[in-house]
Amino acid sequence: MIRTMQSGQFLRARRLVNGLTQAQLARRAGTSQAFVSQIENGEKSPTVDTLSRLLGVMGEDLRLEAAPTAHRYRRADLAAEAGRAPEERLAGALAWNEFGTELAGAAQKGRPPHGR
Repeated sequence: MIRTMQSGQFLRARRLVNGLTQAQLARRAGTSQAFVSQIENGEKSPTVDTLSRLLGVMGEDLRLEAAPTAHRYRRADLAAEAGRAPEERLAGALAWNEFGTELAGAAQKGRPPHGR
């Protein structure tokens, strides 16, 4: 699964693996070379259907996958956070930032953070 590649970069990589020029891919897909170029250069963002069609004419299937976020947020936690006022969320974020800064400074000095 490709996580960090944009759709245009992905399309270009697959087109090159299949040994096609932009014009050849466009002709097979019934579109223009300019449109393929715009996708590959990030000027246009293709729909899932368009990307699937472009891959399909190269004999490839597009597979999409959903997975939990890396943080594994629980719905209850998200709901509680959404219920907090913006000022409360900002204060919490600033407190964590201050703690992180203090922790980093203590780590550089080789001792536990102050007051903890």
